[in-house]
Amino acid sequence: MGMLRDQDITEIRARLQGMVNPVKLVHFTQELNVEFGREARELIKELASLSDKLSVEVHDLLLDKETVAEYQIERAPATVVRNSKDYGIRFYGFPAGYEFSVLLDAILAVSQGDSGLQPETREKLAKIAQPLHLEVLVTPT
Repeated sequence: MGMLRDQDITEIRARLQGMVNPVKLVHFTQELNVEFGREARELIKELASLSDKLSVEVHDLLLDKETVAEYQIERAPATVVRNSKDYGIRFYGFPAGYEFSVLLDAILAVSQGDSGLQPETREKLAKIAQPLHLEVLVTPT
């Protein structure tokens, strides 16, 4: 039995029908001392099985040092959402609850190659002249 309920699987498959281009989920974990590490890996693998345009690649945080450095991963579990380009989208922790729907939104946006931002917002963001590091933190409730 998987982590997702049958009703959820049906809804997720329907949402993933909106994918245009393939997306890869690059997942980082480690076997010991990672809270929800196993659960996060199982969920990511199960999610990837729901669309032929979605694939998963799993790496060990401690053993795959080159890949960890390439993606600048700081801790596990972590999931990178990318296509042929890495947009810098990282999910840390177990993407459950509200975070799961945000993960689905990120997958669709990367697949479609469009953030959905308004032209005015794109213009303002284009004026940012230096690298910007943005983190969104959530607390389970």
